[in-house]
Amino acid sequence: MPELPEVEAARRAIEENCIGKKIVKAIIADDSKVIDGVSSDDFKASLEGKTILAANRKGKNMWIQLDSPPFPTFQFGMAGAIYIKGVAVTKYKRSAVKDDDEWPSKYSKVFLELDDGLELSFTDKRRFARVRLLENPLSGPPISELGPDALLEPMTADEFSKALSKKKIGIKALLLDQSFISGIGNWIADEVLYQARIHPMQSASSISKEDCATLLKCINEVIKKAVEVGADSSQYPTSWIFHSREKKPGKAFVDGKKIEFITAGGRTSAFVPDLQKNTGAESAKAAGKRQQSKVQKVEHNNSDGQDEEAEAGKSKVKQRGSNAERVSAKKKSKESSSDSDEDLKKSSVKAKQNRSSKGKKDGDQKKKTRGTNTAAKRKLEESDDEDDDYNDASGSNDDYEQGNDHKLSSRTQSKGKKTTKPAAEPRQTRNEPSKKQK
Repeated sequence: MPELPEVEAARRAIEENCIGKKIVKAIIADDSKVIDGVSSDDFKASLEGKTILAANRKGKNMWIQLDSPPFPTFQFGMAGAIYIKGVAVTKYKRSAVKDDDEWPSKYSKVFLELDDGLELSFTDKRRFARVRLLENPLSGPPISELGPDALLEPMTADEFSKALSKKKIGIKALLLDQSFISGIGNWIADEVLYQARIHPMQSASSISKEDCATLLKCINEVIKKAVEVGADSSQYPTSWIFHSREKKPGKAFVDGKKIEFITAGGRTSAFVPDLQKNTGAESAKAAGKRQQSKVQKVEHNNSDGQDEEAEAGKSKVKQRGSNAERVSAKKKSKESSSDSDEDLKKSSVKAKQNRSSKGKKDGDQKKKTRGTNTAAKRKLEESDDEDDDYNDASGSNDDYEQGNDHKLSSRTQSKGKKTTKPAAEPRQTRNEPSKKQK
């Protein structure tokens, strides 16, 4: 991202190539997010015909001074960059313009053509930059709200130490605060803290006077070196953490020591734990707070666990109740089924008894019928005996044969029809004369 060295390189490129030249053509992008507070037509009218007198910078903001106000000001944001056609201007990683890209770039927000044919463009691919027209950039925000410029208005060691002693926030967050000191961004803050061997999270007020002096010295040296080489990172010293800070965790090392990453001041921060220790009373106090927070978190978790156990107990009781209801219903169903089975058994027994009783009655009836038949048979036999006696007395063969025929007929009728034998004809008395006697 563009920080003080990158913006300073752009300012110097304009100063070296554009001073004294007139703007003959201006093309302003119709992008109200980047072009802040003025229409593209009004912006264009304010630039065309004006002569460039100077290029100024404070912190990460730059403005072009014309022969009359208002002046265009540029807040570079995350990917803002100045390009001059035919002039080598320092490029950085997030810049969208390449040598073989169309010109002006489709990401151009302000394009200027000068009277000698030189062309200048301010581009911003990510649209976090802000371009404004200001009557007096130094007297109005955002520039009026900036702290002393880290390059142009350096503090003394005593001023710096005194300023830090009043701040109880982390040193990394303080360095990123543009109202405290302007021009330092994320990579410069990581670099100077690494070189000063100060942890990014250490409270500014807990840093010793000697360490404050060391930190201020590192700030001045790092910024001067970066500006000296035109913000060309390939020329930064190999011992700088800059070259490894964007590598993946676990693969980032500097001078053989592991680099770790944390969030400090709302930004990802690279540091070396072996060299940058978080020390001081404020650090211990912060550690105590962290420990207390951890204990509270554990207690909270335990409380949650107890609540969960209580809920689980309630759930189990509820489940037991449901199970008991199910068992009771099952038992009732079983009892009902058992009653049905019992009724069925009783019904079956009753049916058997009825059948048995009926069979007994039928048996009795059969026995009674058999008895009747037996009595009739006995009567028949008695009658036969009487006939035999009569035949013997008469001595008649004809009567004997007739008697036998009569007995056979009577027996056949008794056996086939089970009927009572017809009444026998009246016997002849002994006093009546037989046929022979006649």
